[in-house]
Amino acid sequence: MSHVETFVGRSVTKHALVLGGGGVAGIAWMTGVLAGLAEAGMDVTGADLVVGTSAGSTVAAQLGSGLSLDELYARQVDPALQNKEIDPGVDLESYVANLADVLDGVSSSLEIGRRIGALALAADTVPEAERRAVIASRLPSHEWPSFKLKIVAVDAETGEPRVFDNSSGVSLVDAVAASCAVPMIWPPVTIDGRRYVDGGIRSTHNADYAADYDKGVALLPMGVTQLVPSQDLLLPSWGDDMTITPNEASAEAIGTTPLDPSTRAPAAKAGRAQGLEIGTLSDVDLREGLSGSS
Repeated sequence: MSHVETFVGRSVTKHALVLGGGGVAGIAWMTGVLAGLAEAGMDVTGADLVVGTSAGSTVAAQLGSGLSLDELYARQVDPALQNKEIDPGVDLESYVANLADVLDGVSSSLEIGRRIGALALAADTVPEAERRAVIASRLPSHEWPSFKLKIVAVDAETGEPRVFDNSSGVSLVDAVAASCAVPMIWPPVTIDGRRYVDGGIRSTHNADYAADYDKGVALLPMGVTQLVPSQDLLLPSWGDDMTITPNEASAEAIGTTPLDPSTRAPAAKAGRAQGLEIGTLSDVDLREGLSGSS
């Protein structure tokens, strides 16, 4: 179904912004890319829908805080403005390999969620309150934004996805914390008596929740690679140019330990440079797709 509304004979195209998972480095990189695009005259933050998963849920919530992109960027690159994070000392490649071993022979999405959820519930992590405080410190505002926002997490017991939005009656901090609860690294998040883990175990982007929007931009810090290799939800058919993944410099800045807080400044700077580079493209269709013009 196409999300096109008509007013007095004029078609209005609906745009989506998809922000994927990728740790604190991913938060920084996406913030940098968005700032670079805006600096180049291609601000994509006015989308009709924003879908945020894990790191992307943090960026999405920050976009609704009232701070400008330049101010959000400064919070990533200026040590005096950076929030306090916890470094779990995890190498992403090893983590993904371990997940693949755990899930060997499992193909059902729900069974994948249940199996990972069980491991997450049994894991020895920092206390839930301590982790929640970190998430709260990331968000300049704890109020849901005025734009339509979908934040994706997974029920640790049932394996089913849960989409939190502006009308869910759930705290924005709790929704973001749930989406960012990387299993076996951070504690599952308790909401209304249920425990939730990172939405990235369903998909690193969950872009299918925006599939009925006509145009969109997806920022994917982890590229098209899935946190759980057996999960393979496709991106909407907006065109390859609408998917932005790290270039060589950005990938190097993000590195293999994207949960390491020291990656924030280099990832943000590389992302901003990449956004500016994209802004030099002359393709009219691409520019219109990125800027949300119709």
